[in-house]
Amino acid sequence: MAKTKPSLLLEGETPRLLDEWQVAPELWNAVRFAVDKRHQNGQFILTGSVIPTRTDDMHTGTGRIARMKIRTMSLFETGESNGDISLGMLFNGKENMESKSSISIEQLAFLINRGGWPAVAREKNEKIAIATANDYLEAIANEDISKADGIEKNPDRVKALLRSLARNISTEARTSTILNDLAENDETLSQVTIVQYIDALKKIFVIEDLPAWSAKLRSKTAIRTTAKRHFVDPSIATAALRATPKKLLSDFETFGLLFESLCIRDLRVYAESIDGHVYHYRDKNGLEIDGIIQLADGHWGAVEIKMGAGEIEDASEALLKLEKVVDTEKMNNPSFLMVITSMEYAFQMDNGVWVVPLGCLKN
Repeated sequence: MAKTKPSLLLEGETPRLLDEWQVAPELWNAVRFAVDKRHQNGQFILTGSVIPTRTDDMHTGTGRIARMKIRTMSLFETGESNGDISLGMLFNGKENMESKSSISIEQLAFLINRGGWPAVAREKNEKIAIATANDYLEAIANEDISKADGIEKNPDRVKALLRSLARNISTEARTSTILNDLAENDETLSQVTIVQYIDALKKIFVIEDLPAWSAKLRSKTAIRTTAKRHFVDPSIATAALRATPKKLLSDFETFGLLFESLCIRDLRVYAESIDGHVYHYRDKNGLEIDGIIQLADGHWGAVEIKMGAGEIEDASEALLKLEKVVDTEKMNNPSFLMVITSMEYAFQMDNGVWVVPLGCLKN
């Protein structure tokens, strides 16, 4: 992604911008000296979107520097979600919550294309928003990915891989599936190259697969462990596919997969703010749940993601089935079961399952 220069501010000084590639060791060593001398917490915030060059004398920062992953902005942060219903409320068992989302299906298609990039977080112009996502894609393919491991990579091949990952977004596509998809689209990469490129894309925070949830079940049903394919922001996928809002509105299958990825992006933002993580679930019997949010204290909630009203009943039944197969003698009962939708109204069904539009959700 686009490079930023971290700033270093020592007591009594004005901020100085330091080039992360040339003087990153000096930056870390200066911070280490200041921290050791003052013995105080929270003195500096250092930001960057790529990995700095490491040297033998660079301190790891252990015990002195805490690392925080800064994500693209959620819909609540950009103002599209009203935030009437929060994960915190759901985990605390709050009842009788209702809300109405103002996000139309046309606006949702635009928001997927725009993404949560701070530079265009409140941008309403479709051409500008899409151009920004395309710029990020070009930077990834032409510059950033090669800096992840110091190995030059072919930009056209990087884009081909990104297109394939975008076509397989929100699925458990294995490397062999990506290989076959590339071949079917007249794009050739070896399996070794695919693995190398994907590893580099993970290092520069372009793709972030959704890991499988490990739950204790009542039966001996095997749980699948394959991760789901996701980008850190769905706008990278739309840029790779050249999928404009108009195209999404004419292809609801792709729209649905990208909507799921948008929901996972926001759920990650909201969950991490309350010390939680997001997973997915699938077992050998075919039961699949799009999102499991688990807190550090062991409490968890399950989420299905569906765009249409006709899918809500089946989604709620899947959630209730998961509740029955989880061994609640060894794990907590679920704090909530929720279907995230693209519709207007938030409410709780008679069976206890929540139906919440993404435009009503927050942390």
